[in-house]
Amino acid sequence: MSVVIRLARAGTKKRPVYHVVVADSRFPRDGRFIERLGYFNPLLAKDNELRLKLDMEKVKSWLAKGAQPSDRVARFLDAAGVKKREPRNNPEKAVPRKERKAAEAGK
Repeated sequence: MSVVIRLARAGTKKRPVYHVVVADSRFPRDGRFIERLGYFNPLLAKDNELRLKLDMEKVKSWLAKGAQPSDRVARFLDAAGVKKREPRNNPEKAVPRKERKAAEAGK
């Protein structure tokens, strides 16, 4: 069984709130989960302490059991200093689209 720590969407239309949950990777995004670890409210300001709330004791215990965090949750854990996240490298994204198209046509 592959266990992941990920976000499950809640809230209403155009007003999202996400629960940070531990779930089996085969379960749907907003479906069944094993345990709720906290919440994330993207509508609040980035400096607001109510934007993200995590129970770090539970998170650490699930990471010790082998749970894999999703990309977004890994960013939260990296900011909290719990788990180091490897930076991604996508040099194509830094090049403007017109220049990428011109380079592809020139090949």
